[in-house]
Amino acid sequence: MINSWKKTILFPSATIKEALKIIDSEGLRVALVVDEVNQFRGIVTDGDIRRGLLRGVGLDASIEGVMNSTPVTAPVGTKRALLIDKMNKHDLLFIPLLDGQTLAGLETLHVALVNKPKYQNPVFLMAGGFGTRLRPLTDNCPKPMLKVGNKPILETVILSFIKAGFVNFYISTHYMPEQISQHFGDGSDFGINISYVHEDTPLGTGGALGLLPAELPADLPLIMMNGDVLTKVDFQRLLEFHVESNADATMCVREYDYQIPYGVVNGEGHKISSMVEKPIQRFFVNAGIYVVSPKVFMSVGKNQVIDMPTLLEQHMIERDNILMFPIHEYWLDIGRMDDFKRAQADIHALGLD
Repeated sequence: MINSWKKTILFPSATIKEALKIIDSEGLRVALVVDEVNQFRGIVTDGDIRRGLLRGVGLDASIEGVMNSTPVTAPVGTKRALLIDKMNKHDLLFIPLLDGQTLAGLETLHVALVNKPKYQNPVFLMAGGFGTRLRPLTDNCPKPMLKVGNKPILETVILSFIKAGFVNFYISTHYMPEQISQHFGDGSDFGINISYVHEDTPLGTGGALGLLPAELPADLPLIMMNGDVLTKVDFQRLLEFHVESNADATMCVREYDYQIPYGVVNGEGHKISSMVEKPIQRFFVNAGIYVVSPKVFMSVGKNQVIDMPTLLEQHMIERDNILMFPIHEYWLDIGRMDDFKRAQADIHALGLD
């Protein structure tokens, strides 16, 4: 049992944003919820929060609305061997320890938390765009090779995947491809494998899937991502969600708020039924990160021009098994000059430099 569990304790009135900070910073993947006299109330995990986001719960809402109030627990003093058996039986990484109803500790499968597995799943990074909105910076440099901090954007993306345990990479190129291939080579300098596919003409956000080699593993989903996105998404959790859900494809989505700058008036005929001053509308938007099962990416023909939303819509019609994975982590699509400047300011604080 490790002592840092005490740093994960929150009251039910704490916000989801506060819980996320604890989950991310303490490395235990859980926030423990107690009342004012340390009586155990429940736990909050990353999965609990993402399910809440899908229900429309905001990050400023209290954790009481998303917490699991009936998790698996054990009495304090239970032998570790029994706790490990219980965690393995229920596929858990931790068990809260109770003294009656009082929280007394947290037992973890520490090795599982510290040692990340190696994933053979292919990672497909899209790096062929012209970056026209970032000219003149992209006149002589492809956008993924622009430096944010002290390294190219694409290198930061690749290092994030390496940190999560991924080793097999494919990079799609079109504009100034030699700058990308010369910098990364075959990936051996990074301890990974890198192969390249080249689009002679732009094929859309999904068309490059048809250029991947036919010998890709037929049983492993592929993670696909734009090469100009900075993010701290938990790729391991994303892949686990996709596999556990047996999805054909999973799209990462972000919550986007839009405030209408006027008072909105609702009515029936000439009669006003309600008035709302400057309401905020919330939507989920595409974050440009996908997990795609073989049956989906193998359905794209060579040199077929298709965008990812269109590809996923086709498979939605066939099987209705396309899921979304809400992300609450940092995410920035470096598409405009303002985004590029923001990335330069954010990179050090994020620990991605």
